[in-house]
Amino acid sequence: MSYDGVRPRAVMRSAAFLTAGALAVPLLAGCGSDDEGSKPLAAQDIAPAARKQIADGGRLRWAVDVMPQTLNAFQADADAGTTRIAQAVLPTMFRLDANGHPQPDADYLESARVVETEPKQVVVYRLNQQAVWSDGREIGAADFAAQWRALSGKNSAYWTARNAGYDRIEKIERGANDLEVRVTFARPYADWRSLFSPLYPKDVMGTANAFNDGARRKLAVSAGPFAVQKIDTKTKDVVLGRNPRWWGRQVKLSEIVLHEVPRDKRADALAEGSVDVADIDPADVPRITSAGARGGSPLHGPAGGRPAARALLSWAVLHGSDDKAADRERRALAAERTSLTTYLRQQQVLRDFQVRKSLEPAYTQLALNGSAGPLADERVRRAVAHALDRKELAEIALKPLGLPSVPAGSHLAVSGQDAYADSSDALGGQDAAQARDLLADAGWVPGPAKEQKDPKKPAKPDKAAGGEGHGSQNSAGDGDGTYIVGQTDHVEDGKAPGPSEQERDHKDQQEQRGPGDEGARQLAQDGRQYTNDHLKQGSAPGAYAPKGTAAPRPGAAAGPLAKDGKPLTLRFVVPSGPGSDTLRKVADRVTAMLKKVGVGTEITRVPDESYFRDHIASGQFDLALYSWPASAWPATDARPIYAKPVPAADGSLNVQQNYTRVGTDQVDQLFDQAITTLDEGEQAGLLRKADARIWAAAGSIPLYQRPQLTVVRKNLVNVGAFGFQTPVYEDMGFLKKGAKPSGGASSKG
Repeated sequence: MSYDGVRPRAVMRSAAFLTAGALAVPLLAGCGSDDEGSKPLAAQDIAPAARKQIADGGRLRWAVDVMPQTLNAFQADADAGTTRIAQAVLPTMFRLDANGHPQPDADYLESARVVETEPKQVVVYRLNQQAVWSDGREIGAADFAAQWRALSGKNSAYWTARNAGYDRIEKIERGANDLEVRVTFARPYADWRSLFSPLYPKDVMGTANAFNDGARRKLAVSAGPFAVQKIDTKTKDVVLGRNPRWWGRQVKLSEIVLHEVPRDKRADALAEGSVDVADIDPADVPRITSAGARGGSPLHGPAGGRPAARALLSWAVLHGSDDKAADRERRALAAERTSLTTYLRQQQVLRDFQVRKSLEPAYTQLALNGSAGPLADERVRRAVAHALDRKELAEIALKPLGLPSVPAGSHLAVSGQDAYADSSDALGGQDAAQARDLLADAGWVPGPAKEQKDPKKPAKPDKAAGGEGHGSQNSAGDGDGTYIVGQTDHVEDGKAPGPSEQERDHKDQQEQRGPGDEGARQLAQDGRQYTNDHLKQGSAPGAYAPKGTAAPRPGAAAGPLAKDGKPLTLRFVVPSGPGSDTLRKVADRVTAMLKKVGVGTEITRVPDESYFRDHIASGQFDLALYSWPASAWPATDARPIYAKPVPAADGSLNVQQNYTRVGTDQVDQLFDQAITTLDEGEQAGLLRKADARIWAAAGSIPLYQRPQLTVVRKNLVNVGAFGFQTPVYEDMGFLKKGAKPSGGASSKG
């Protein structure tokens, strides 16, 4: 379970991502410069060490959320454990460096380049002549061709999760010799480096049966520094051992064991010494860091006995009264002493660990469901965005961890990637007055909400997307995990209310604006221009409401907005699991920010296991917080997330992975152009334009890059919070006695 943003189960570049003419639209420029993404906000933290400092041998025990259900990374139920295994045991043509840039993997590839663009794009791979499968067969064109046919989407017998890129290939053939593979594309494909990573042997990809079932529980043939030795469902272990046919640099570790440990059990597993590496939640950080402090501290553990209980026990023994009570107290104190002893022993074990932290290549967003209800109106979505202080929200998640509290500026890349630029100016920052202007223009104005219920009629079921005014006037729920925020402000009888917080914010911001700052604001999907003259048409000075709306009396109390007698209340779905503490804190702060502009929220806490499946994917929300991984190939992988939903043949709406249901034709066109250009600079520019339009549509508001917290045994090196970089498994290991990390990053190329 993700600790500060729930996201769908995914392998790297996968199931989270299933993966021309000039545009006659104005460019929405971002505020970032071209070199803004040249450096990650936080460096990776892996305790880098030179290979000569690392001992030969050792067993690394690595915690994973669950036992992988499949070893085939191209199946729908592949997960992070599947990815980790594939990285260690299979060929990859291109690896990612610390900035997320693809680099050829010299263990498998001597070179790969586009040799022709007309009449067709042709890429030639020249393979390392030492590269062989564990059965001794050379890696070659037959393996490339088998994988293309399996993933091309032309044979429905293959149960594949994605075919992006492979569906653009026309043919694969042997080149000038056995070491060359020639790939011809039917349509240009800019992200060709994303293909064949990982590469499976033709034995796995050659038939549908082998693809669907053969690689789920075993990989008989591999070609990485490690090989799958055993899968033990009883102990919940996947054991990787050295590949005896490995031709690359000598593997330092003898074994890597992936062991299933749920997130909420990680700290205990580390304290018991049953794992050496584990990703943890922010709530577990104090326990690890306090143990690492000089001498440790028992103050973070169980109470050191109860003085009152000890006094009672002494009195009972002295006076010989209430033997049963005295016996109970003896047992209770003995249990407490045992608990404290266990805790102190565990803290002693934890002193051998440290938290390695960085920023994960993923961002947490506030998703706004634009399919129905108030958020179907772009003005309301933009008003919600203007109510948010994204800097403050980033600080809630990142500042306590000592990580850079910088709001995410892009939907398609994170800082450090070529495509990154902060395009948030296409929507604009926090501006409470502008938020109220937009809400008033959409017809949401201060006023009492009228009850619309007819007691003779049964209540209507919830819509797939959030509806208008589905909440009671109570600030507390009925025990179902639901409560409403923003509908509890009342004016006391007989007292004249002073200026409301809304009015004070409005006045302050109006005074800060110059008379020339009331320019046009472009709204995304329909291209219309909305100016303040338009917003104020027919209204009293200072009130922004549709013509005919009465101006509020001076000093009116702040309160929720309403339209046609219905309150503006948005259904905010939040996960309730123990690993989502940070997410709930962010949700509470978002709620408070929205309340200031008159938007109420109906908060519903739901179990983690059903959060994504039953609410996000099905559209049962107005507002939600979840994360998307950043991809090295955003033109391919991000398109399904932001593509405009289209009606399916059965009458339903095909949203792909665009769970906000907000999209535009212009964004689709920009993605189409970006995926076909072979000019990397041009592609980055097109992606930045697409990102600016996604911002302007206000269906998704990026908040912050997610923290990556990995607890690692102190003498383990070249492992930890990797950031974007593909791990180098053959360089992981335990330091020799007396050696220290060198500070030079482990890498290969």
